[in-house]
Amino acid sequence: MVIVERATAEKLEALGAASWPIWTCPESEFDWHYNEPETCHILEGEVEVAWKGGSVRFGAGDLVTFPEGLSCRWKVSKAVRKHYRFG
Repeated sequence: MVIVERATAEKLEALGAASWPIWTCPESEFDWHYNEPETCHILEGEVEVAWKGGSVRFGAGDLVTFPEGLSCRWKVSKAVRKHYRFG
């Protein structure tokens, strides 16, 4: 479902992640639905994302991929700054 892996410099370069937009979010909780897949590189912060039947934690240095159609709840325990790409 949600894929979390340690980001390597080679993978980030191959993806062109440094050119992706940046999104920031303070400590908070909110519901989210993915209308399309998202890949993001977490630059700062700590997050737990939960959905019916599972959950995952990730933070700075992780590369995270969310599938299209996922409905979930984000719990940001440490302010997040991330590069992201939809589609």
